[in-house]
Amino acid sequence: MTSQDVILGILMNQSSAGYDIKRLLETVFSYFYNASFGTIYPMLAKMEQQGLITKESIIQEGKPNKHVYTITEEGRRQFREYLNSELQPEEIKSDFMVRLYFGGLADREHVSEWLSKAIDKTTRTLQSLEDIYGRLKDKKSATQIICVRLGIESCKARLKVLNEGLNDIKALDGELEKE
Repeated sequence: MTSQDVILGILMNQSSAGYDIKRLLETVFSYFYNASFGTIYPMLAKMEQQGLITKESIIQEGKPNKHVYTITEEGRRQFREYLNSELQPEEIKSDFMVRLYFGGLADREHVSEWLSKAIDKTTRTLQSLEDIYGRLKDKKSATQIICVRLGIESCKARLKVLNEGLNDIKALDGELEKE
């Protein structure tokens, strides 16, 4: 899966501005895919050059022109090819998980801070996904709802383990204070 595959998939349903694509990636896709404006706009330009999408510039008064992207037949063909290809292994890269794995080499104060930040971030993600689910459950396809529900349940499980872990670390700190 590449950014191109994701963008083509978004455009399969409707034409969109780059900002709208980014907003989708920050909300609906946030649990399982991440891309920045620095990735999106160069990819859109490349896809336009390859004939996978077209760009329509809409003049706006007092604002920069809005560029709306539409998938071409070649883009649709390429996206269907992606959907029919073999599933790739899931790839997870997490600075938090690497630090946590080696957390025994750090002081517990840092580990507690990492856990607290992860709890806060996961709580925000869960709230966002639950909001998306509430607003869109009757408007999205069954497979899209499955993605959102997987994100919700994964966040709940992650929060359970993170909170238990933070409590365990705090309990260790309490034992040290008693000594």
